[in-house]
Amino acid sequence: MTYKHHVPSLDRLIHELKKWPGVGPRSANRWANWLLKLPEAEIQKLRQALEDIKTNIKRCPGCFTLTEEETLCYLCNSTSRRKDLICVVEEPFDIARMEASGKFKGQYHVLHGTLSPLNNINPDHLTIEPLMKKITNGQIKEIILALDADMEGDITALYIGKLLKDRDIKVSRLAHGIPFGGNIDYIDEQTLGRALENRVDFSI
Repeated sequence: MTYKHHVPSLDRLIHELKKWPGVGPRSANRWANWLLKLPEAEIQKLRQALEDIKTNIKRCPGCFTLTEEETLCYLCNSTSRRKDLICVVEEPFDIARMEASGKFKGQYHVLHGTLSPLNNINPDHLTIEPLMKKITNGQIKEIILALDADMEGDITALYIGKLLKDRDIKVSRLAHGIPFGGNIDYIDEQTLGRALENRVDFSI
């Protein structure tokens, strides 16, 4: 039987914390206890930070990463990056990992997830349609699919590959050093850099 504190505010906090990824009942209790001990000034900083991310952060209309710019993000605005090469990633935070490798100097496109039939995530939930619109100008020569090496990543890569099948565009995917089930978030920069340099053709 789940223990109840009989302190409604504390119970509500624990209930909300348990919704966070990877946070179970015990972790939620520890987080709640830690928050209770924080000085009021620190709680105010945390509250302001949470409000700011909802108020200030938006999706870049170019690559769909997170930005506070009113127009394009700094990567899309850069004049030193290749305009004929797009690296497709799952989440905005993957871009930082790719940039840390120092091997990619093209454009990015963030899908904001992967296809997952079991979770009812279909193409309409992702930014696949805007990706297809990008390649209609004939400027794009290659698309790199930098997706996680798991079932959802494979399904998404195959789906995009089929959409690009009859296009005059090279489609490649990260290789060498990315194990099956591997998440880009946990792969070191050197391995990720080698995977970029040794990417394999993924044309369907």
